[in-house]
Amino acid sequence: MQEHLIETAATAQKVGYRVALARSEEEVREAQRLRYKVFVEELGARIHSRLPHHDIDHYDAFCEHLIVRESQADRIVGTYRILSPTAARRIGNYYSENEFHINRLQNLRGRMVEVGRSCIHPEHRSGAVITLLWAGLANYMVSNNYDYLIGCASIGMVDGGHNAANLFSQIAPDYMAPAEYRVFPQHGLPFERLANGQPALVPPLIKGYLRVGAWICGEPAWDPDFNTADLLLLLPMSRMNPRYMRHFVKPAA
Repeated sequence: MQEHLIETAATAQKVGYRVALARSEEEVREAQRLRYKVFVEELGARIHSRLPHHDIDHYDAFCEHLIVRESQADRIVGTYRILSPTAARRIGNYYSENEFHINRLQNLRGRMVEVGRSCIHPEHRSGAVITLLWAGLANYMVSNNYDYLIGCASIGMVDGGHNAANLFSQIAPDYMAPAEYRVFPQHGLPFERLANGQPALVPPLIKGYLRVGAWICGEPAWDPDFNTADLLLLLPMSRMNPRYMRHFVKPAA
């Protein structure tokens, strides 16, 4: 599995993708337009944004924005936003605290980065872009000496929530975080009632988290605005596969 990730990233760079932090307001706006295309136009999310055709909330101004750009068309095709511990203190909380009670993660706050709003253009979902985003995140974490990464990973509920319920029921036993890292949803998904025993389809983002060593921190929350079931995932950097780290993290100059 790690060999597949490494080969995918190498291929992505050869075919003309590059990953970096957004360097200008216009790059951030382009990422927000991509988010609007995916979350609103494709998935039907209900958002409140101050600019038409942009997905913008009050966390964006405090975040750094990781982007993957396709060189040939010179457009952003993937993005992730990053909220550092310092920025979280400035804004007053992490985004995930709107969905989960995270009291048990209190001791990690000074070393814990939150990521979110991950999306990829529908024409570029081969796996290469998400792998480059992961490489960018790994470099960000290591270069800034952060130890923990958290993020809400979403599962669509166009089927009424059955796949989300099946997914949690089927994978949680193998990937659940230790009790000291458990969180609790503010609006829980009734997964026990919705699960119907069908094999679950696992979104690529969640697959990526689990491959590199992340834990599921608790039961899924329901996000009515995005019509998704969200899992809070926690990745201690110490759990990331060493070979994966050696390949993606650039050595210090």
